[in-house]
Amino acid sequence: MKELDAQAKAKLDALYERVVEHAGSFLGYPCNQKFDYRPLYRFLDHSLNNVGDPFRSATFRLNTHDIECEVIYRFAEFCRARQSDVWGYVTNGGTEGNMYGFYLARELYPEGLVYYSEDTHYSVSKILRLIKSRSIMIKSQENGEMDYDDLYETIRLHRDAPPIVIANIGTTMKGAVDDLDRINSIFSELALPAHYIHADAALSGMILPFVDAPQPYGFDAGVDSISISGHKMIGSPFPSGVVLAKKKNVERVARSVEYIGTLDTTLSGSRNGLSPLFLWYALKLRGEDGFRRLVESCLAVADYAVEQFRQRGIKAWRNRNANTVVFPRPSDRLVNRWQLAVHRDIAHIIAMPHVDTGMIDAFMLSFEQDLAQRSEGAA
Repeated sequence: MKELDAQAKAKLDALYERVVEHAGSFLGYPCNQKFDYRPLYRFLDHSLNNVGDPFRSATFRLNTHDIECEVIYRFAEFCRARQSDVWGYVTNGGTEGNMYGFYLARELYPEGLVYYSEDTHYSVSKILRLIKSRSIMIKSQENGEMDYDDLYETIRLHRDAPPIVIANIGTTMKGAVDDLDRINSIFSELALPAHYIHADAALSGMILPFVDAPQPYGFDAGVDSISISGHKMIGSPFPSGVVLAKKKNVERVARSVEYIGTLDTTLSGSRNGLSPLFLWYALKLRGEDGFRRLVESCLAVADYAVEQFRQRGIKAWRNRNANTVVFPRPSDRLVNRWQLAVHRDIAHIIAMPHVDTGMIDAFMLSFEQDLAQRSEGAA
């Protein structure tokens, strides 16, 4: 087999060194960098394509559909649903999961009106532009939750259209969880029997199942579909996710495709057959108790970070059951150094499994140095 020339090899080596360097200061985004999938590397010798419905046989046999079904059933348990009531598949990530929720909602309620808060992930507004769906942005509370009074009044004014609500189960910047009980009570108060809730649980969908007192987040709390990321709390060398929906709603959109010998129920055609395998491996290896310990550790590091900020007189906080620590926006130099996510006057760090107290200490040291330099510059 032909090998790369020296120049190409050097380019790869430089890229690897850059990735390793930046991995040591990865604080602002919810992507777990701590995992080991080496026992699965042998599967990289094959092109695994999970085209079509994972629960149906297909003429394309180089797939991991059986593994994917196990993953879906496990996530159904996490999301408090009976296996017989839900359907799902492994996606390319949270955006695809959100789009699938919109897809089902539009099929059920073509005249529906979408409601989402100003703290909702940017993928939602992008999807709405793509599908040209009518929508209204709802105000957010200071902690990132939806403003339920605004939601109530807005739906009341448009009660002729079935409401399609995007509920955040952990907002992007503040980790806030929208109150599903309150949203459902609004439907009841306004006597709206036709409605749909899609839950964007990209990060917190793998946190709330493993805490002692979670906010309502699953199918038992009235959601119709839910999207969870695989590369966030679980960790993966490539983006992935899971979308779950009520089976009775999915059956309305299924189409038979002779070419692949199965039903077409997903959004994408070809799907990564490695993603379900990596998720399955992580779920089996760690187990429910392991994820509970992992989440506890992340929340403890988040508390440690909040305390370190407060000891230095910096206002920092986190929402209940969130590993996202919010604090005033620092200089661009610090944002770039630690790859922080920022929005207007705030920034955050996210205590993912690869973030330990030593990393927080190193960040706080550079934070103090940055404050000192800014003070000197202002003098």
